[in-house]
Amino acid sequence: MTAADFRRIALSLKGVEEYSHARLPAFRVAGRKFASLASQARGYGNLMLTLERQAAFVEEAPESFLPIPGGWGKVGHPYIRLAASEDVLTGALRTAWRPRIDRNAKTSRKKQVAERSGVTDKKRGKRL
Repeated sequence: MTAADFRRIALSLKGVEEYSHARLPAFRVAGRKFASLASQARGYGNLMLTLERQAAFVEEAPESFLPIPGGWGKVGHPYIRLAASEDVLTGALRTAWRPRIDRNAKTSRKKQVAERSGVTDKKRGKRL
């Protein structure tokens, strides 16, 4: 697989858009970044996962995943080798993408319920 494959798979996920983050390709959905190609020159993509999911990926497939050295790896951001199989790359990107979709859906539902019930945003004194 290549950086072009990573990009193709990421952009095939519903609602994903590519943007430039520090002049490097990154991918977001619902306004939240979930992956990037910040390390493509070294043969890696970057994922935004929970620590638990990162640990599971690293344990199950250490040949494909490794925590990013320093602080990023300590918060659940692993590298994924671009040379990983398409199935591995697709599964990993979906795993990073899914929580952003789920969180956005929950936020939208809460906002819709609040709007229907006339609840106000107390911090701003406005109706939602």
